[in-house]
Amino acid sequence: MADSLLSKTYIDGIYIPAGLLVFGTIIVKREWTLYAALLAVVLGAIKYLRTLPTKVLKPDVFQEFELKEKTVISHNVAIYRFTLPTPSAILGLPIGQHISIGAVLEQPDGSTKEIVRSYTPISGDHQPGYFDLLIKSYPTGNISRHMASLAVGQTIKVRGPKGAFVYTPNMVRHFGMVAGGTGITPMLQVVRAIIRGRAAGDTTQVDLIFANVTPSDILLKEDLDALAAEDAGFRVHYVLDKPPAGWTGGVGYVTADMITKWLPAPADDVKILLCGPPPMISGLKKTTEALGFKKARPVSKLEDQVFAF
Repeated sequence: MADSLLSKTYIDGIYIPAGLLVFGTIIVKREWTLYAALLAVVLGAIKYLRTLPTKVLKPDVFQEFELKEKTVISHNVAIYRFTLPTPSAILGLPIGQHISIGAVLEQPDGSTKEIVRSYTPISGDHQPGYFDLLIKSYPTGNISRHMASLAVGQTIKVRGPKGAFVYTPNMVRHFGMVAGGTGITPMLQVVRAIIRGRAAGDTTQVDLIFANVTPSDILLKEDLDALAAEDAGFRVHYVLDKPPAGWTGGVGYVTADMITKWLPAPADDVKILLCGPPPMISGLKKTTEALGFKKARPVSKLEDQVFAF
């Protein structure tokens, strides 16, 4: 986002050069001081406008962004950082929405086909100049395998924003979240926005159930634990299908008992957010309805009490 008008960026880049221009004119040719001052204002305004965030996403047009950095998390998970056109550029992605990535890929029969998949960045518009994607590659995944094959300097095609969910501060009193695997990405985006908004009065409470197979499958665990330690209004509850000895978290699939224990009870100011593999989401929609939440629609809308990304 734009820096404070009293930040070092503006002092060093605008105020000091403008002052030197005017002061130098006074010394050399005092009668030109007014013109120097006007020139300083014009040049300063131009430089200021260039520092303002520029939204780059277009909903109906694919644009190419270059891979700047790839951070390997495990044998099939990595964080991909893509460069935006300028250091002050932002995606312009509302909290809770996602982008589409497209690529023309060869199919098993030798033909080519454009494949499009949706992903939620783990970075935000408060971090100009780039965006980060956390992606797990699967043997049968078209786009995820394509992403894993990318080298630094290559590009991807992106369009957006997409999605029916947009977070606004204090839209509910309490979020209950259930994520499986890479379904953590939209949840993390919302949680970070809530915690960043505390100083401005966001009082939203969040309880997150994060389900995985083994401890090594828990993506961004350090980040989640750090957020929970930093903010008393955010709590994370881990569930493993194959837990190690001594595991004290949940075991197996996410059950009605876990939801009752860890997530808020049904109320008008409570919303449940779901993201994960389709079979998991299908089962959770039935479970939440049985627990008294309003029945989830096949395709979620913002006003739904149970929303699936």
